[in-house]
Amino acid sequence: MHLKNPCLYIRALASVLAVSAALSMAAPAFATESASDAALKAALQKRLLVPDIKNLQLGPPSSGPFPGMSYRTVTLVNPENPGQKVEVEVFSDADGKKFLIAQHYAVVDTANPWDRADLKQLHLDDRATLGPDTAPITIIEFGDFECPYCAHAFSEIETVVNSTYKGRVKLVWKNFPLTMHAWAEQGAVAAECAREQNPAKFWDFARNLYRDQNEINPQNLRAHIDTYTTSLGLDPKSMDACILGKTAEDRVQEDLKDGQAININSTPTFLVNGIPVIGLPSSSIFDFVVDSQLKEQHASK
Repeated sequence: MHLKNPCLYIRALASVLAVSAALSMAAPAFATESASDAALKAALQKRLLVPDIKNLQLGPPSSGPFPGMSYRTVTLVNPENPGQKVEVEVFSDADGKKFLIAQHYAVVDTANPWDRADLKQLHLDDRATLGPDTAPITIIEFGDFECPYCAHAFSEIETVVNSTYKGRVKLVWKNFPLTMHAWAEQGAVAAECAREQNPAKFWDFARNLYRDQNEINPQNLRAHIDTYTTSLGLDPKSMDACILGKTAEDRVQEDLKDGQAININSTPTFLVNGIPVIGLPSSSIFDFVVDSQLKEQHASK
């Protein structure tokens, strides 16, 4: 089954877990006010990345496994196909300010519901960037040059930075070549060498790799690199020395370790002010997260 917005359903499916029979202790139910329901829905919308809150439906609350806790089923509806639904089990505390999504095993605060990665452990200096440093939104992309979805996303993220949200977002590139791809790591090293020689040329070099993705293989990768080097006015001797050296390779490995540290496991993955968004920038989920962050930034001023 093909889903237009896979991030929503991957996250939702990962949240579904049957309640253990060991937690069947009876407890009296308590009423949940409509204001609490609204707060819960708003928080779930952000945690599960649901662009339209109308596609998130709360079931009636019932007794939770412990005193002062309520339990309810939350249904996510695919707007492209209303027949596709996913149910998520949610437990709430007595005042409805914190809740637990089954299988995530993380207590969520309705005042700060976003599932943010810890960016402090990431190396973000001396990387390829687009957009102003003063932008209120920072988007970190983990990409793979042999990934077809990354190729599709590349032109879209450039449009996001240079047009759709011009001046309001900054993009930071992080290499995440997957082990299943035969030449992705060497392609990343070459692109990093182009960046070291001329930072502005990185994006042209990357665009060339994606453009020729279906033609490139481990045997002809170097020929393509040499062609790009010449066409972009880069120095061939400096490129050779860099590719054979350790600096660029070490930086690619550093990016890989950074991604693994925050549980990146697919490409492209974007972190929008730390919020993971998997998939294409043209998706409604991507716009929902960026727009929400811009509103929050504006509200905090």
